Amino acid sequence: MPLTELQLGWIAAAVPLWPLVAFGVLGGVMLVHRAPSERTVVRWVLGALWLSLGCSVVTAASLALHPRDVLEVEVGQWFSAGDYTFRVSLLIDRLSATMMVLTSAITLLIGRFSVNYLHREPGFARFFLLLCLFTLGMLVLVESGSIDLLFVGWELVGLTSALLIAFFHERTTPVRSGLRAFTIYRLCDMGLLVGVVLLHHFTGTAEWAEAFGARAWPGEAVALGGVPATVLALCLTLGAMGKSAQLPFSSWLPRAMEGPTPSSALFYGALSVHAGVYLLLRVAPVLEHAPLARGVLVGVGLLTAVHATLVWRVQTDVKSSLAYGVLTQVGLLFAEVGLGLYTLALVHLVAHACLRCLQLLRAPSALREAQARRAALRAAKPPAVAVAHRVLSEGLLRRFYRLALERFALEVLHERWVMGPLLRLGQWSDKAERRWVGALSGWMPRQEPSQPEQPPEMTPAKQSSGGQSTGVM
Repeated sequence: MPLTELQLGWIAAAVPLWPLVAFGVLGGVMLVHRAPSERTVVRWVLGALWLSLGCSVVTAASLALHPRDVLEVEVGQWFSAGDYTFRVSLLIDRLSATMMVLTSAITLLIGRFSVNYLHREPGFARFFLLLCLFTLGMLVLVESGSIDLLFVGWELVGLTSALLIAFFHERTTPVRSGLRAFTIYRLCDMGLLVGVVLLHHFTGTAEWAEAFGARAWPGEAVALGGVPATVLALCLTLGAMGKSAQLPFSSWLPRAMEGPTPSSALFYGALSVHAGVYLLLRVAPVLEHAPLARGVLVGVGLLTAVHATLVWRVQTDVKSSLAYGVLTQVGLLFAEVGLGLYTLALVHLVAHACLRCLQLLRAPSALREAQARRAALRAAKPPAVAVAHRVLSEGLLRRFYRLALERFALEVLHERWVMGPLLRLGQWSDKAERRWVGALSGWMPRQEPSQPEQPPEMTPAKQSSGGQSTGVM
């Protein structure tokens, strides 16, 4: 018996609800008490992910087996301010149904893998709490019926990404890498935020169905002029470039591998890094009226693919190699979207996400496999697959080799021209705020000394005074 639209709507709305329930229960227990046992955490999280996967499969199967191109679900109203009302609505079509099943399946796989991988890790419960929050954000992002709700899921994904990069916070490098990713996210998210405002301004609504028409994905070209569509598409492209680590915002992705292997497979191999591609696929009707933005997508994607391919060939660790391999394929995805090959890009996205997730989960075993392969080959020379060695001159090959070793100096540029000024601005803002609060309250903050005071050195007479040693045996 086929499901009615009301029943199917409730099932679709339950897909992100189960991770939210698990996050609320575990978060509440950890706030008022302490971290629960590993068995309790696993039962709640994996149970919620299994239920979410079941609801996703039922929704996608019902949409495929019955003549429904688009399903709109009105969940309710979040808040209202003046004439504006934030509606929580879902849009289920071929694009979102595919991404729902992919997201639910991969998060469940990562969760099950992490049970053994992170066993007895001090941050075990924290990891699974962030896994629930990421699943919620990703499902809200792909199911959102409006660009406003998509922005909410987008920010949840970015927040959990930065927190999981800095998961091992007792070390300095993961924290700096998480800060690097969060900084680039913040800069590029301004493009998405401006795009939200422009979509409201140009179409008078934030709902996908009202702005683009309730048609089967990818739909027809939206009724926008060339200039508004181009400006809107370029703003959304900037947001997608930051989330998907396209040039010149690629330096954070290799550093993101500082997090645990399961989070690397989930975020930077399968789902989070493809969120920018999903955004571009969702706004495909706008891209049809923006040839300049499509040209930018093709150019950025191909440049990223070439850059990542060159750098990938000189990496000495498997996770960095896989990170640049991800960049190569995501760059090709951008080029496919720019060329209007939307269905091919979706199929490519799903296949690439599954492959990279498997490769990153098996990354700890890659060294042993490489040694076994070399032992099997013995003295046999592996076949050369690089065409550049036969085309370019020796001088150009050496220059490219050096640039690839330096990763084209993107990390240095971001450190000097992006993170450095922003951190100095944050420190200046913090000092200005403290002085302002002190002036208003009549209390001035204590000035920190420029150099710490050195304790007075003990003279030999003081050391031997009393004839007794002051040390503790």
